[in-house]
Amino acid sequence: MTARFRALIAEDEAHAANALRRQLAEAWPELEVVAVAEDGDAALEALRTTSVDIAFLDIRMPGRDGLQVAAAMQRPCLVVFVTAYEQFAVDAFERAAVDYLLKPVAPERLRQTIARLKDRLSAPVAPDSSTTFQTLSNWGQTAGGGPMKWVRAQQGTLLRLIPVGDICYFQARDKYTSVWTSTHEFLIRTPLKDLEANLDPDVFWRVHRSYLVNAKYITAVRASGLSTLSAEIRRPGGVCVPISRAQARRFRSM
Repeated sequence: MTARFRALIAEDEAHAANALRRQLAEAWPELEVVAVAEDGDAALEALRTTSVDIAFLDIRMPGRDGLQVAAAMQRPCLVVFVTAYEQFAVDAFERAAVDYLLKPVAPERLRQTIARLKDRLSAPVAPDSSTTFQTLSNWGQTAGGGPMKWVRAQQGTLLRLIPVGDICYFQARDKYTSVWTSTHEFLIRTPLKDLEANLDPDVFWRVHRSYLVNAKYITAVRASGLSTLSAEIRRPGGVCVPISRAQARRFRSM
């Protein structure tokens, strides 16, 4: 007999709560939604008085937000955040969330989340740092599909998620790739060709074999001689990166 699990949905928009409920009914018929809360305080009360295995929490709600609800829960249950705001991902996984879904929820992403929930429920142990680490690491690649939204950089036991919009440029080194933001340099092992394949090509331009540049940070293009170009990057202290002859056509045609 298939085990039946119980879930709560905390969502202040009725149409979004109903949509998620329908999607769950289609993708996981055995799951029973036992409560729907319209704000954070109601969600906490339902979690206090009702036996729940899984909580699907919106983040921005009246009263306590979803992150505060997750932090204040007294009974253990698995948490999935469902929100329109991707910038809360790091905070969400610090609450040991199983997953983080962006609205509108894509059916394939929901199926991935359900698979993770079933795996966790079949071995109900407290999530350890390695589990959360892996989920967070995967999220930047899978949330919403399409181009990467985050680049992950590991620093010892700390995993940093860097929004791609904050990245000025990538620079290839011997065994690593430097990720340059306005204020920091991070080192990752992902080669430029893999980054280029997974980032939005309209935003990140491969201007040179050693440089992948966020176009919005290019402030000027310098000409040195008849055929040599370099791009000025908006960054404290100023940075110029070389532009290869093959890529120079892009800039000369502007």
